[in-house]
Amino acid sequence: MQTTLSPTFSRRSLLQAFGVGVALLASTALTRPGFAQEGPAAAEPFEFSFDILTEMARERAQREYRPLIEDLPAYVEELDYDSYRRINYRAERGKWADSDSPYHLQAYHLGWLFKEPVHLYEVHDGMAGAFVFTADDFEFYDDDVAATAAGVVLPGVAGFRLNYPLNTPETFDELISFLGASYFRALGRGNSYGLSARGLLINSWREGPEEFPRFTDFYVERPVPGQPMTIYAALDSQSVTGAYRFVITPPSEEVQETLVEVTARLFFRADIPELGIAPLTSMFLYAEANRSDFDDYRPQVHDSNGLFLRRANGEPMWRALNNPPSLGNSYFGDTNPLAFGLEQRGRSFEEYQDAGAHYERRPSLRVEPIGEWGEGSVRLIEVPADLEAEDNIVAFWVPAEPATAGSSREFSYLLRWGDILPDSPDWGHVVETRAGQGGVSGVENATSLRKFVVDFAGGPLADLDAEAEPELVAQISGATLLHSTVSRIDANGIWRAVLDVDVEGSDLVELLAFVRDDTGRKLTETWLYQWRARHEA
Repeated sequence: MQTTLSPTFSRRSLLQAFGVGVALLASTALTRPGFAQEGPAAAEPFEFSFDILTEMARERAQREYRPLIEDLPAYVEELDYDSYRRINYRAERGKWADSDSPYHLQAYHLGWLFKEPVHLYEVHDGMAGAFVFTADDFEFYDDDVAATAAGVVLPGVAGFRLNYPLNTPETFDELISFLGASYFRALGRGNSYGLSARGLLINSWREGPEEFPRFTDFYVERPVPGQPMTIYAALDSQSVTGAYRFVITPPSEEVQETLVEVTARLFFRADIPELGIAPLTSMFLYAEANRSDFDDYRPQVHDSNGLFLRRANGEPMWRALNNPPSLGNSYFGDTNPLAFGLEQRGRSFEEYQDAGAHYERRPSLRVEPIGEWGEGSVRLIEVPADLEAEDNIVAFWVPAEPATAGSSREFSYLLRWGDILPDSPDWGHVVETRAGQGGVSGVENATSLRKFVVDFAGGPLADLDAEAEPELVAQISGATLLHSTVSRIDANGIWRAVLDVDVEGSDLVELLAFVRDDTGRKLTETWLYQWRARHEA
């Protein structure tokens, strides 16, 4: 709703485990936005509610942004990547680990890229009391660091995670993690960490520097058996303050996804050229359409392979992701959209052949607005990437109404983390996107000819027999469509669309296609793709 108001980890796997966007985190670490702790002294419990946190954010927005600088223990300042990755939280020291709570809270140690303390509080019966962490809560696998850290009371932590019996009753797996600026990640059943979400995005890939708001304080409700987990957070930066509420519902027997209901109340110190609501960050290196650009035995490498959109009229759209030769920007305008998200549709090991990364286990993440968000656009950013360590995909909602100094907004939305398999009886879905040299096989064709192949399955397509003759609707911008057809593949029942395109003289081509029956009824979601010419340096 929008209203006005461990030691063997590699660097990549370490960041994945911590739930941090790799490429964008580097920028976050350089900006070092500050924070200002609010409320009574940490030693004294104080009255707390979401409305109280909201008023704190409102009052803070009326004051000039002033980072609160806290002195860090000397050993924390000296931690580098190698020494930081050799620090683990002691499971037996987890908050509520000595109770029958299904949730255990574990903190991330300060250091390396994470030197700005975050303060944690437990909320119970309307009162908040500070969680205190010491170096003794952590296991140090570096003896020199352990000796220096012994007994040190920490000024805060880098972030935290909640563990929960996600996959088996006996094992407390990570459920959700908050670490770095306003980044957080969650897992559905059977998933491993992939893409991430953020609390807010400001001026991403525009003129001028991007601003990274950060969560400075978290207030965690004491768990109640059988009830969702509720976390509140204070957000602060040069241009905005905010009060956030996260209501977390783990998977159940009926639902395999983790649900996070987010409410964000924002107060603006300054005008913001472009505000990003419910931002998502992921990685797409290559798939079937561009795998020839990489000399790699693996067929596909990505955390997500498409942007899913469900427009206000209920129409689903699938924008296949790309790793472009130059920065890609796409805007999808709508009023009160029903959903958008970055999703991973391939769920078999054979599609990736990576026995370490297991990309088939990466969660999809879908945003479902609550209430009316009004007019705006989903913006998709695709950044050229050479390595799978680079998070190069960003998607978020941009409200049409600008955020101005002194104004306030509230947004509510549901985040679905999990496999999210497309199984609608009303719409066939895109299975795969392929591309390559166009023309006719066996002869020399003009280099300007490109062939795009889209496989559709499911929904009403499953009821069509081989003799059916559905129509392919195809539209091209920036090039010439020479031929298009759709037909059933007997071997697997998939319906394959083929588009032959002449891209002569074009640097950018937009493609759209869907299948309909002879009455004009759409049988599939709409496939979208953006092709860009690659010029030799």
